[in-house]
Amino acid sequence: MPDLSNQRRLAAALLKCGEGRVWIDPASQEELADAVTRSDVRSAIKAGVIRRAPIQGTSRARARLHAIEVGKGRHSGPGSRRGTPSARVPRKERWMRRIRAQRKLLQELRSTKKIPPSVYREFYRRAKGGMFRSRAHLIVNLRLAGHLREGTP
Repeated sequence: MPDLSNQRRLAAALLKCGEGRVWIDPASQEELADAVTRSDVRSAIKAGVIRRAPIQGTSRARARLHAIEVGKGRHSGPGSRRGTPSARVPRKERWMRRIRAQRKLLQELRSTKKIPPSVYREFYRRAKGGMFRSRAHLIVNLRLAGHLREGTP
């Protein structure tokens, strides 16, 4: 196998790329050893014996796979978290999700006549005051107060 470092250097200058991107046809290496001038290398480029290899990019395949998994809720354990819980889901966002669920439940119960408007108003105010941790907690309190029977949501 002949030393083609000089030909590679000349080809890199002619192809306007780095020496690492110069591709030399392995079958034509013996006759390319005789090409010592720029014009010899130029004719080899024209013949297709020497080519410029495409730029090697960074594959996004692994990143796409990771993004799909994150979409499914993977990779979100304590080791992957940066920022406090309130930075990840702001307090206001958490409050909005909670209060909207509770208000929707109260409206549903009132419209289906499972609770009277007076009880709706009382528990609406309590919910606004932040008395209930969740929808389930609101239901427990309605049952304890005797406004909801067992078996109803």
